Amino acid sequence: MGETGGTYTLLVGLDAAATIEVGALGERGFEAGWYAYVGSARGPGGFSRVERHRELAAGERGTRHWHIDSLLGHPAASVAGVVRTAGVDKECAVAGALDGERLPGFGCSDCDCDSHLVYRAEREAVLTSVERAHGRLDGPTRHTD
Repeated sequence: MGETGGTYTLLVGLDAAATIEVGALGERGFEAGWYAYVGSARGPGGFSRVERHRELAAGERGTRHWHIDSLLGHPAASVAGVVRTAGVDKECAVAGALDGERLPGFGCSDCDCDSHLVYRAEREAVLTSVERAHGRLDGPTRHTD
């Protein structure tokens, strides 16, 4: 891939409504539909973090470190796509630009954002929002399913 790091957004499908324990946030309700989770791929592993998320959602990994791991670890959840912008550290800018219902405190314990996770009922609505937010960044943007 040649991409060492940047900003990514996972497109997460949830096939059924669920109540999920999310670390210190406690039990949270999640509606069936589509979620966009914004993360940072800084450090030596770069975008390998995305593969870790995919493995967790597929049931190939059990260790959970971050809020998103709680959602991805649920059997009704799957990673349906990823939008990446290489070489750009704009996790908070992308999270703030997304349209949708926010889950307060999710994925942002290390910053001042209100949330790094948004919900939309329809896949196309969340994907359009994600692609628009990444399109505002400098750097090559790539979408993968």
